[in-house]
Amino acid sequence: MTWQMKRIWYTCIWYQMQHKIHGAGCENKWLCILIKEKEKEGNILKIGFIGGGNMASAMIGGVLNQKIVQADEIIASTKTEKSRQRLFDAYGIRTTLDNHEVVQNCDVLILAVKPKFYEEVITQIRDQVRENQIVVSIAPGKTVKWLEGLFEKPVKLVRCMPNTPALVGEGMTGMCANDRLTEEERDEVRMILEGCGKVEQVEEGLMDAVVSVSGSSPAYVFLFIEAMADAAVADGMPRAQAYRMAAQAVLGSAKMVLETGKHPGELKDMVCSPGGTTIEAVRVLEEKGMRSAVIEAMKACTEKAKGC
Repeated sequence: MTWQMKRIWYTCIWYQMQHKIHGAGCENKWLCILIKEKEKEGNILKIGFIGGGNMASAMIGGVLNQKIVQADEIIASTKTEKSRQRLFDAYGIRTTLDNHEVVQNCDVLILAVKPKFYEEVITQIRDQVRENQIVVSIAPGKTVKWLEGLFEKPVKLVRCMPNTPALVGEGMTGMCANDRLTEEERDEVRMILEGCGKVEQVEEGLMDAVVSVSGSSPAYVFLFIEAMADAAVADGMPRAQAYRMAAQAVLGSAKMVLETGKHPGELKDMVCSPGGTTIEAVRVLEEKGMRSAVIEAMKACTEKAKGC
């Protein structure tokens, strides 16, 4: 931690004491204070998005809800006028159809287009990207080396993999960066990503595993919830009620893993009474190969990510 960041950290402790800030999220208040410090110095962080789809919308909504920046400090470009108007109406940010305008008016540039468009977009904007600008990629399978090659010059690059629960503020993002970013710049990017969920810094060699364990895994969980609900419907429960009960069971189970620190196997055993209904269900799941199916599916996902 640099001396500037230490100063901000101690300021944060004072701020928390003065304003009695406690509970979820208070550990990240120092990052917001970093932005306030920059504002006082006239160095307001400006964020740009190329692409205005679901993930861009989740990130924009997150940073605004967390008051990391103001709406007039965000600019986003879209391919169509309809999408541009939708973003403006939803968030009140600056919007444009011109990618070059975004690059010219931001400090952190987030490439939020589909992976197949990355080469086209980077080729289009690379001459305008500045030496002190941070470029953030959210595309699976696109390595830092590959991105650096497209820019054809030294660039501050962050590679991350968010997931769709970011749309409700409960995302999980893995991130890594090249060695051109300072510690403070890494923290700024992390702060932006934490606007819509949790963030873990990982080695780049693990980014494909991040795709399978958190990037794609909401689909597995949705499939599991749907299957549980289908079974409840088969037993006579109304479908809407079945979805609510299955989803809440998954949500509560995930919170137990995160908040108790207990091994998932131990938590499973706590539910399984000897000779009871739960262990009978677990026996059938094991017999049908659920554990192996999940592992094999994730291995396939990881391999696919490597080839993207």
